[in-house]
Amino acid sequence: MMPAYRTLAEWEAHKQNLRAQIMFAAGLDPMPAKSPLHPVIFGRIEHAEYSIEKVYIEALPGYYLCGNLYRPRGRTGKHPGVLVAHGHWDYGRLENQPLNSGPLRCFNLAKQGYVAFSYDMVGYDDTTQTPHDFGGAREALWNFQSLGLQLWNSIRSLDFLQSLEDVDPDRIAMTGESGGGTQTFLLAAVDDRVKFAVPVNMISAIMQGGSQCENAPGLRFDSFNVEFGAMMAPRPMLMISATGDWTKNTPREEFPAIRSIYELYGKADNVETVQIDAPHNYNRASREAMYSFFSRRILGEQKDVKEAHTEIEKLQDMLVWQGRALPSNALTYDQLEEQWIASAKKQAAETRDITALRARLRLALGVEWPEHVLSEMQGDKIVLGRLGKGDRVSCMKFGHGIPSNIVIAPARPLDQFGSVLMVTVFQTEEAIAPRNRSPKFFLTFNRSDDANRVQDIVTALAYLKQEGAKNLRIGAGGRAGIWALFAAAVAGVPVAFDGDFGDFHGSDQEFIDQFFVPGIQRAGGLEAARRVLASR
Repeated sequence: MMPAYRTLAEWEAHKQNLRAQIMFAAGLDPMPAKSPLHPVIFGRIEHAEYSIEKVYIEALPGYYLCGNLYRPRGRTGKHPGVLVAHGHWDYGRLENQPLNSGPLRCFNLAKQGYVAFSYDMVGYDDTTQTPHDFGGAREALWNFQSLGLQLWNSIRSLDFLQSLEDVDPDRIAMTGESGGGTQTFLLAAVDDRVKFAVPVNMISAIMQGGSQCENAPGLRFDSFNVEFGAMMAPRPMLMISATGDWTKNTPREEFPAIRSIYELYGKADNVETVQIDAPHNYNRASREAMYSFFSRRILGEQKDVKEAHTEIEKLQDMLVWQGRALPSNALTYDQLEEQWIASAKKQAAETRDITALRARLRLALGVEWPEHVLSEMQGDKIVLGRLGKGDRVSCMKFGHGIPSNIVIAPARPLDQFGSVLMVTVFQTEEAIAPRNRSPKFFLTFNRSDDANRVQDIVTALAYLKQEGAKNLRIGAGGRAGIWALFAAAVAGVPVAFDGDFGDFHGSDQEFIDQFFVPGIQRAGGLEAARRVLASR
């Protein structure tokens, strides 16, 4: 269900948090450096009303993104630009069948006066330096995965489109179906340069995407695609849905939810919906709805636009690397991964803003400093929780007065700490309970066990602060010392760390074995936690 946002200020604050969450999950916080694109445009095919060219750009050093550029002919001046993303079809951007035709879509856009750039998903057609789905435990630590690389490719595609002399950089639109619909609403959510959007058959409350390119770890902590789609507000958007897929409820459920956000801006008319009686598609009827929307919103022409037909080029005539080798500096998958990690290490080391380091650690862990902690007391036993979260943190109080010390798995006798709150954290001791971690993309929606342990410690710290405790301190040893260190680093108030974590030095394998949290190395890892703690 879409949460109710009563004021624009409330939504805007949440929107900024969502944007940060998307960017971090994608591995794009901090943003990689935008190296020169070195665009190569060649192989021009000319028709009476439009032309097609092959394109490759260097989205990252040694990594090439490919596509086709469709331009109108016989028209002068600058034209609106349209980014065209594709879904999980066998032929990618070149799919041409009754349910979907990428080439027909782009030909018609060019004929109508737009410059359209149709680019590959990762692992499709010409963009094959990585598979489409990739990434293991190590890649997860560094947020190196297909969703992030794909979102980066969309950002760089927008850079390329805006750079063209015949494109009006202030009139950029985007459309895509299925997985391309996910690309459309994610780019629109994080990049305000997208002024008009038509996501097709994807914004759904009942299905969030079936591919790894739509499901990075941490992406949907406490959120879902309907909120992501609403981040387009108040810019004009058309939601196209189908009766035969997971967007079957859109006119009754998802559209009204998103329209409620547009209403906060006083721009309810800027979001529209059309439902097509068809299975999952970007068919002719759906495309005509998109053409008509763009015609009204971008060109200012109040008319329904019908699709024209043309002969589609042969596949081999549209492929970028047909009869052509990748550039000599093209990286292998392993080299690209190592470059990504080296860049991330450099960015973390060069970050001087401690607040930014703490924010990234919080995003990786999915941790919050609760405004109010609920508590139930039975003698010296206290159970803590957070409103609406369903968590229960079991604690035991030792000593007199309000404790200022939290202890987890103590390395020395409790009486050496004074008044103490002993915390039993997530999935330890009596807090162990069944947890099914087997569903696909489990970590897209759920925090890891170690991240939840950090949250429990932070919740306990917030409770003690709420009760009036001064000079908070955490004592812990062994593996619990790692949980405690990160909790102290991300807490909302200064906390002293009085513990150790044995032989843990912060290597990738140690994080995998002892403190598995996707994105934790991208956030700066052990060194970032130490730097944040030292600053307090």
